[in-house]
Amino acid sequence: MAAPGLRPGLGRLFEMPAALGRVRRAYSTSQAFAEVLRLPKKQLTKLVFPLQELERHLVPDSKHEFHLKIFDPSLEDIARAESIFTATAQNRIEYLSSAERLDHAPALPRPEVCFIGRSNVGKSSLIKALFSLAPDVEVRVSKKPGHTKKMNFFKVGKYFTLVDMPGYGYRAPEDFVDMVETYLKERKNLMRTFLLVDSVVGIQKTDNIAVEMCEEFALPYVMVLTKIDKSSKGHLLKQVLQIQKFVDTKTQGCFPQLFPVRFLLDLPCSAVTYSGIHLLRCFIADITGNLKTHGFQFS
Repeated sequence: MAAPGLRPGLGRLFEMPAALGRVRRAYSTSQAFAEVLRLPKKQLTKLVFPLQELERHLVPDSKHEFHLKIFDPSLEDIARAESIFTATAQNRIEYLSSAERLDHAPALPRPEVCFIGRSNVGKSSLIKALFSLAPDVEVRVSKKPGHTKKMNFFKVGKYFTLVDMPGYGYRAPEDFVDMVETYLKERKNLMRTFLLVDSVVGIQKTDNIAVEMCEEFALPYVMVLTKIDKSSKGHLLKQVLQIQKFVDTKTQGCFPQLFPVRFLLDLPCSAVTYSGIHLLRCFIADITGNLKTHGFQFS
């Protein structure tokens, strides 16, 4: 029987210490994830599966509100994904180039994912957190909203390309719509768009710009909820439920499961300064075709 508050797969692992040992030994390239595996069960769940941690605060009749089992990888799967995001001599992770127009973008055959969101939603900070296992990668993070003015392309080894898009709303580039719309509509190897939403304020009118683009072009996209450490548990839960309802009732192409994240970049680099980042890495590795997990559960 799984430990209280843990999903069944995670509970089984904790009942089998040898299984955790195998994860640590097989994927020792990610010392950060080994640090996570040493944490107490409750803290590990909070860092790796933050949506499940929030679910524990729901009343029993409303637990169906969250889609927790759509992407449900094992700890072994997550550890494997960490190696894809770990820079080595054989796995170079680096900034490639920037572009203001699609015809200036690098022509790359590998799968691609892009990140888009309002100015000051934490987009560049999230990308920096995803690349924390490749500390030499320069991801410029500014305290001033609207810092990103171009499409910035990052190569993740032989696996995929990650694109940091300009923010919309405050201080957005004048040609934002033309730049981003053209990219979303015509980029042939774009596998998934990650739409960042501020969990403190929820979905704003300006967020509909990105939602409408993705829906109009029938693009698969995912909502990533940032700043989950900036609200009380009650306020965060209320916002997450509202965003989940929006996804369920107002969208067609949005992945039904939300991805809440926390990244405290001002603290010393450590896996415990992040929450939800490991699961998001695993999801990206999977949907780009670089990691065959058994995490997707469709009924």
